[in-house]
Amino acid sequence: MNYIVFDLEWNQSNTGASSVEGFPFEIIEIGAVKLTGNGVLDGEFNELIRPLVYKEMHHITGKIIHLTMEELKFSRTFPEVAARFERWCGKEEFLYCTWGTLDLMELQRNRRYYKMKPLSDRPMPYLDVQKLFALTFDKHDVRKRRALQDAVDYLEIEKHVPFHRAFSDAYYTGKVLQVILQQNPQVLSQVSYDIYCPPTSRETEIKHQFDTYCKYISRVFPGKKELLADREVSSSKCYLCHRNLKKRVKWFTTNNRHYICLAYCEQHGYLKGKIRINRAAEGGVFAVKTTKLIDEETAEAIIDKWRRQGSSKGKQDGET
Repeated sequence: MNYIVFDLEWNQSNTGASSVEGFPFEIIEIGAVKLTGNGVLDGEFNELIRPLVYKEMHHITGKIIHLTMEELKFSRTFPEVAARFERWCGKEEFLYCTWGTLDLMELQRNRRYYKMKPLSDRPMPYLDVQKLFALTFDKHDVRKRRALQDAVDYLEIEKHVPFHRAFSDAYYTGKVLQVILQQNPQVLSQVSYDIYCPPTSRETEIKHQFDTYCKYISRVFPGKKELLADREVSSSKCYLCHRNLKKRVKWFTTNNRHYICLAYCEQHGYLKGKIRINRAAEGGVFAVKTTKLIDEETAEAIIDKWRRQGSSKGKQDGET
């Protein structure tokens, strides 16, 4: 297994009024390093991209990455560079790795705009190195998300190229991943899923059991009503013993996008279910559902929240 650690720089409309629908960001640089399974550097990739849509550099972007349109005008176009990057990644099995959650989505969105073959027909597993850093070095606050430079400073990694360019940020992300591979390799089981291409069928739905919770990504449904009526979406199961559970609090919502329920397993205790409803790029909606064990105090807080919302509203919006 190789690790393709990459970073992107992208540009956007300088006014907002001229932004292309469905294509807010145009990639102008791809940088990457390739690591072997034991963390050895095994290749580098770095190319600028000539923009075809947003041909004026956004005033903030230009200041951050210190790049001008003059430097891009003789570069290859995105389809050319993306194809070269894909070939560079190679045919051996690999995982994409990024700092944060945005780059893989933007890579796929740019490929779709230029009518390139999708990287996948379903959610893609990848490593969010920013999250893995928190799980390894910020165990007191695993939700904390440090800036890349802060993480590099924390690990006392030597800095010899400036930040905020695609290759340098990919390089430093790779250096952080090397440390994680050495000190806490088991954390790499905590993969993330990019959901730009949601499942299109029951067979391609994602069900992944982690150490402390379970994630389910549903196929696309025509609308929210059909989604919430689906038995798999609305069910409550204990991810440890796989029993169907009776809900103590049925699905309810506070904003019509996030739904919560409370179930009880006689063997393992209270479980919180959470559904986030997402819109698919090509229409319809799909669910990302997580189920995790919680303590009695957290369960009581859910019950109180449900009572404040009013049981009648909870049933109307979420009961199945």
